[in-house]
Amino acid sequence: MQCPLLYRFRVIDKLPEKPSEAATRGTLVHAVLERLFDAPAADRTAPRARALIPGQWDRLLESKPELGELFADDAEGERLSRWLGEAERLVERWFSLEDPTRLEPAERELFVETELESGLRLRGVIDRIDVAPTGDVRIVDYKTGKAPRPEYAEGPLFQMKFYALVIWRLKGIVPRRLQLVYLGSGDVLTYDPVVADLERVERKLLALWEAIDLATRTGDWRPRPTKLCGWCDHQAVCPEFGGTPPVYPLSVRPAESGEGDQGRMGPDRAEAGRPVALEGR
Repeated sequence: MQCPLLYRFRVIDKLPEKPSEAATRGTLVHAVLERLFDAPAADRTAPRARALIPGQWDRLLESKPELGELFADDAEGERLSRWLGEAERLVERWFSLEDPTRLEPAERELFVETELESGLRLRGVIDRIDVAPTGDVRIVDYKTGKAPRPEYAEGPLFQMKFYALVIWRLKGIVPRRLQLVYLGSGDVLTYDPVVADLERVERKLLALWEAIDLATRTGDWRPRPTKLCGWCDHQAVCPEFGGTPPVYPLSVRPAESGEGDQGRMGPDRAEAGRPVALEGR
């Protein structure tokens, strides 16, 4: 949805991308907030959460040694120290938004997967699921950035509706609430979905997969320039920046009569039984 050509570079060409400080800090903060709930409720304090940061950073480095490249030129450790301090401030802000001593998550970092009748498989990882005594389900997602302006809020909300659709199709339960916790700005955004919302999301996903399937078969992936282009690792091979994409690694054939332009959101159809999947992040 962000950029068809970027999808190709990541999913088909599998071009490498450098780790970023912002994304890695987000991974670190998520790990800390997940692990904090291992402690008894009374011990879920801000000092304890801060104390988890060095150990979780060490674990990240152990699992992904390439992250050490982020601070390879930081001989004195000053940038790393500031970076860890920013992670601390994000974790501390969370305590002003939610009270972990009153929460007992049903699930944390839960991998979910379901297959629609069309054969399209949906999967993703949900930061936290809370279940009330009444059985009501709340899906919670942590964001380490700032809350978007209202006109840009649909993107993150679509991600949450994606998760809600997976839970609905998997368990037959429509989540009572979707909650986005923005640690960068201290905002909490909520949305209460209904069945009609999730049905619309399902139709959109099927149309999106049709566009992906068409582009995969024809090799016709087009860039979609936005302000996010400035942060893209693939400018050197992007036509928008004068680059040439690598040779397409898959066999291609022309679009058949009746198939629209690449990237269109067309009729709701997918090839049943085909091993296809969309991931929510």
